[in-house]
Amino acid sequence: MATKKKIEVFGAGCSTCKETIEVVKRLAGSSHEVVVHDMQKSEVASKAKQYGVRSVPAVVIDGKLAGCCAGRGPDEHVLRSALA
Repeated sequence: MATKKKIEVFGAGCSTCKETIEVVKRLAGSSHEVVVHDMQKSEVASKAKQYGVRSVPAVVIDGKLAGCCAGRGPDEHVLRSALA
């Protein structure tokens, strides 16, 4: 079994952000901790900047920006690999 990871999802309420949150929660299940951040809050935006987030949705796994969400929404295969 993989170790429990902290997954942070940065979104702004758009449909792609909501889809990403759903996919992350489904893949993470109860095995990982999922935290959703609203980029419309200034303190969240500064935290995202520290991780190198340049667009939303963005996923950070254990403090590292994941490459699962660049382009047109979440790439489930990339996300699944990152959680393995």
